[in-house]
Amino acid sequence: MDAEVYRDAWGVPHLRAGDAVALARAQGRVTALDRAWQVEVERHRAQGTSASFLGAPALAWDLFARRARLDDTARRCFAALERRDPETADWVRAYADGVNDGLAKGARRAPEFAKTGLAPGRWEPWHPLGVWLGAHILFAGFPAKLWREQVARLLGPAAVGLFAADGPGTSGSNGWLVSGARTVTGQALIAGDPHRFIEDPGVYQQIRLACPEFDVVGLAVPGVPGIAHFGHTGGVAWAITNAMADYQDLYRERLRRTGAGVEALGPDGAWRRAARHTETVEVAGEEPVEVEIIETERGPVIAGGPEGLDGLGVLGGPYEPYEPYEPYEPSELSEPSEPYERYGAGQSRGPAGGPTTGSAGGSVTVSAGGSAGGPVTLSADGSGTGSAGVPGDAPEGEPGTAPADDPAPPDTPHASDAPHASEAPHIPLALTLRYPPRVTGDLGFGALLPLLRARRVADVDRAFGAWVEPVNVVLAADTDGGTLHRVAGRVPQRSQDNGLRLVPAWEPGHEWRGWHAPPRAGLADQVAVMANQRGVAAPLGVEFAPPHRADRIRALLAERPTWSAADLPAIHTDTRLASAAPLLDRLAALDGLSPAAARLRDRLLRWDRHMDADSADAAAFAQVRTAVVRALAAHPAFAALTDPPAYPEVFLPWLALVPRVGYALENLLRAEELYGVDRPALVRAAVEDVVARPAGPSAATWGERHRLAAWRALEDAGSPYGETALAGDHDCVLCTSAVPGLTDLAARGPVARYVWDLADRENSLWVVPLGADGVADAPHHHDQLPLWTAGALAPVVTDWTRLTKETGL
Repeated sequence: MDAEVYRDAWGVPHLRAGDAVALARAQGRVTALDRAWQVEVERHRAQGTSASFLGAPALAWDLFARRARLDDTARRCFAALERRDPETADWVRAYADGVNDGLAKGARRAPEFAKTGLAPGRWEPWHPLGVWLGAHILFAGFPAKLWREQVARLLGPAAVGLFAADGPGTSGSNGWLVSGARTVTGQALIAGDPHRFIEDPGVYQQIRLACPEFDVVGLAVPGVPGIAHFGHTGGVAWAITNAMADYQDLYRERLRRTGAGVEALGPDGAWRRAARHTETVEVAGEEPVEVEIIETERGPVIAGGPEGLDGLGVLGGPYEPYEPYEPYEPSELSEPSEPYERYGAGQSRGPAGGPTTGSAGGSVTVSAGGSAGGPVTLSADGSGTGSAGVPGDAPEGEPGTAPADDPAPPDTPHASDAPHASEAPHIPLALTLRYPPRVTGDLGFGALLPLLRARRVADVDRAFGAWVEPVNVVLAADTDGGTLHRVAGRVPQRSQDNGLRLVPAWEPGHEWRGWHAPPRAGLADQVAVMANQRGVAAPLGVEFAPPHRADRIRALLAERPTWSAADLPAIHTDTRLASAAPLLDRLAALDGLSPAAARLRDRLLRWDRHMDADSADAAAFAQVRTAVVRALAAHPAFAALTDPPAYPEVFLPWLALVPRVGYALENLLRAEELYGVDRPALVRAAVEDVVARPAGPSAATWGERHRLAAWRALEDAGSPYGETALAGDHDCVLCTSAVPGLTDLAARGPVARYVWDLADRENSLWVVPLGADGVADAPHHHDQLPLWTAGALAPVVTDWTRLTKETGL
């Protein structure tokens, strides 16, 4: 049969075809029709060519993409997929063919093409793999190792745990499973909400895929076939959250130029030829930029080179590892020592003309982390702007490339008569990234078709056995009563130091030695909760989210003996902020305040600690929190961290001091001693500062300050839906994440919500922040926004007779 497209009342596509390949082609076509601009931006990011039409704001990401060799990795992985799993390769190829079928028509609907002068391109079968890799390359947060290195070098190793994400961290995702023993139907429920940067168009596509083999509803990634993360087949359902595993390594490399090219020093003391070539990145409205691409045996060079990089410096002394740290416990910390050359790096200083990333009250470009979107610039005054970027690496013959001029493979030894490392202590350093798909040629696409074909939990379990990255925690349940709670993905076995910080490539002991077996867990009290906390994935990670969201979800689930699908959205929208406690405790201990400050203190101590949109008390708390964070960040004790090293711009958000202080405020306030900082005086001054402002504490509600700041690829693209007031905060279950101390705007939050009912799929619920259509003036572009803002969900409709068939496609 020819593929058929139906739509529900929200414009969600329901596709039906005669077989899986025809269905993949239909999925690619409908995605191109609905989201042509989005998928073309993602393809260009995956090639490192987005600056060619988005201009200078996309350049930093394109440079990273080229150097990290994302597009080349996607090509390698697809070539390997053709050898290992030709059926899946043909299925992916059909999806790309479908995108090509619909792209020209879809581009005529999207005004961004004419505005930027971008012509729709041609999708190759590896482009879906590139889109997937570009969306998730930062999910493991490897740039956090740059921050830990910086803190250890400037404040001492003991300070690293103080700023760890456990106390507290950035936003993540929620998911929970309630077994049939705790539901009104006797069948399991799975619910949750992935948290990423909120993008326009949205990062997830509600869709249904049906053919004689399977019939699945779920959330797809635009540009990628199938339903990978959240799906319901009728007999089994699954969902994921980020496991917070550490599976990418950063190596400090010693490089040198020779007459034949570039060589890198290995752990055996031998210099070996590194692969090297140059590429040209086109930038709209500016001169093109040439970038040198170097790859050693460890991986591609993503910072520095044979001439070194300020921040990595030159080797000036022995490597001294620091001890792994546990989740931070309050303890006495000494006064900071002078910055030292522990790892041979020089004094830190920001890049000339670079953004103000560390100053209190300044602005910071907040990267999209592992999401498909680029960074969002958030300012302390509450404004927010978007800029483009996400990775890629264009091969020879495609825009912005140059032929390789030194193609020697990095695994080809080339020992020379150069002196050993110990005889050359002042060699410039570079930074290489090692990540599993680059090493193995496998991106895990072999899991996608088996997931669609799954009938029971055991099928889902086997499918996720082929998963590679990002590393996730998986929940699944089926109508036979089976449940699954496991980690899926590939995490290398190696030295503990590799997970903590940058490691020297020229010293032995940092090689990958195999793969960890994914941990598994069961249910407790007939429920399982995953919220990026230190749980089932603990053996595989370094930093995790604080336990507040997971603890709150468990507490809410314990409040009643049984649950229905209709009950669960109340958990999605819970706004209690447990991480407010340390600041409120500090306020409670203050005396001698001015009358106005005392009234504000007493008001906040009576506050119910819920970050509700209509709460003026929540807004007042946020004002005090902002003042405290900025004061701490401006304190001389942390002055050494104010200016980041001269790493590439794409990594600077991980090194920005104000957000780091904001997210670590819980620990910074609870530590017994904090480098001599007089925290009672600092908190007192912050409260007095708030009440001394001309208008005193703002009378605005939290929702007036905490507004949606969705990312768009075009910076000057206006919002067709205005500024939406939001409830929640970064440590609430309703995780609409502000950046404490920097802005109350929410650039990150739930990019979808779902409730999967195993008793009856039509009782399932879902919603996305905007809508099913990527065109701003389309009826279904943001028609779900009122539901999403109110915490409501739309029904999942699977009865074909209740859907509208499209014609003339």
